Amino acid sequence: MNGTAGGESRAARPADPCQAREVLGIVGDKWSLLIVRNLSLGPRRFTELKRAVDGISQRMLTVTLRGLERDGILTRTVRNVMPPHVSYELTPMGRTLREATAPLLEWSISHLTHIDAARAAYDARPDTPPA
Repeated sequence: MNGTAGGESRAARPADPCQAREVLGIVGDKWSLLIVRNLSLGPRRFTELKRAVDGISQRMLTVTLRGLERDGILTRTVRNVMPPHVSYELTPMGRTLREATAPLLEWSISHLTHIDAARAAYDARPDTPPA
């Protein structure tokens, strides 16, 4: 037996819909989506991404890039020159993620002022508990 219920191999079983939360963890992460959005313009170096993604720390950028590489969303290419040239680029799967999330990012940008106004109105109500 291989340790799975009924002796069935993990590879032979259909994917568990609950495992989708792992994927949603990727697409629900603000840094990942902003990095994917920036890489949709083409390959970028670490410093270019750091400048383009407002508010991200160097450590968080490193962690996020490693996670996206591990998940097959982007590739990391090192060119052996001095100093080493490292660039990141979306994989074909990463490009489909960009296509799938582009409407959400565009919606976010186009509704920022409305969200800010709604928050201000909510916070100004006398019955609003502190955040």
